[in-house]
Amino acid sequence: MTQLDVAQRTERIRSSTWWRLLLHTLPVYVLSRACVLAGAAVVAAELRVDANLANENSLPLADPHGATNTGNAVRPMLDVLTSWDGLWYMDVVRNGYPTTVPPDVTYFVDEARAAFFPLFPLLGRTFDRILPGGDSLAVLVMNTLLGLVAIVLIAVIADRVYGERVARRTATLAALFPGSFVLSFAYSEALMLVLAAACLLLLLDAEWTAAGVFAALATATRPNGVALIAACAVAAFLAIRERRDWGSLMAVLLAPIGFITFQIWLGQHTGETGVWFRVQREAWDEGASFGVTALRNTAEAVWQPMTSPTDTITALSFVTTIVLLVIAWRAKMPWILQAYSWSIVVLMLVPATVTARPRFLYTAFPLLIGAAKWFDDRRARDETFWPMTTAACGAGLAALTGLYGVFGAIP
Repeated sequence: MTQLDVAQRTERIRSSTWWRLLLHTLPVYVLSRACVLAGAAVVAAELRVDANLANENSLPLADPHGATNTGNAVRPMLDVLTSWDGLWYMDVVRNGYPTTVPPDVTYFVDEARAAFFPLFPLLGRTFDRILPGGDSLAVLVMNTLLGLVAIVLIAVIADRVYGERVARRTATLAALFPGSFVLSFAYSEALMLVLAAACLLLLLDAEWTAAGVFAALATATRPNGVALIAACAVAAFLAIRERRDWGSLMAVLLAPIGFITFQIWLGQHTGETGVWFRVQREAWDEGASFGVTALRNTAEAVWQPMTSPTDTITALSFVTTIVLLVIAWRAKMPWILQAYSWSIVVLMLVPATVTARPRFLYTAFPLLIGAAKWFDDRRARDETFWPMTTAACGAGLAALTGLYGVFGAIP
């Protein structure tokens, strides 16, 4: 390849939409990660104060994260970012899946890690082999990179549907939205967002086989990845109705393979068919409330404000979900994106335990595209609401990180 060819290729990259969106996304993404680190730093500072007081009084320090305080802020911050579900994922990274699951399994036994899907820990184990510094740091670096890729892909989808101006607003919202804390935690959402965004983009381009492959990978990453099956089904229905494109069914056939393969493999590995569903039922008391839990928690947050941070977060998430669904509907978003978003919302509200949460709502990222379109349509009338919204999102991002870090609410 000649120097002229290299120069021409470089110029094509620099003039491409995705490159401009990457350059726009990068600084706001760095800012959003700084908000997360600020929240984690608050928790680390609290742990340091508790450690100093315990040392002065010769008392043992009870660390909610189970780590030994060494007078160093890095370890407590890592403990925050690998807390909650991150502990279970890291257990799978280090120990794999259990070969047996005892009857009446509870949240307090290691075998409960069988409830967590495999693709994220598998990728985390790969990164641990490549990067120095330990598995926790490797997984967090991996997620930070995946988060950036996810936001750029989401912005590319917004550009495809509404143009580059809306895409830029979408990238800003996606980076600062409070639920984006998961992009810096040892959670599987970052990987799923990359796979889901790639799948939806390919569906919009009628690349059926590739879309089905990405959907299959997503359904091996998180349970709510099955929302992509609905998106593939709607895309196939539209393609067959409008163009008699029967090849679109390939995406529908491929999409559930990840979920099905994991269930079969886990059943063989543990010697128990359907063990994943049993662990969900016994260890997490998972059942179906069909939205009743979200409504009840929202009502409790209204009638007894400030008594339960978890109820308050549920109420805010529930109301935000309704607002975003209405906005997305009015924005006349493509049916493929609508099908995915509505499926995510249904999967979020159906469970009886953990219900509406910022991180679950965040996986319905096309709703953020609709919100960006709404803001863009009103830019000539009122530009004050946009900076207020982004500032509130950034503050909420830092606050959620700190709240989850001190175990003040269920994420």
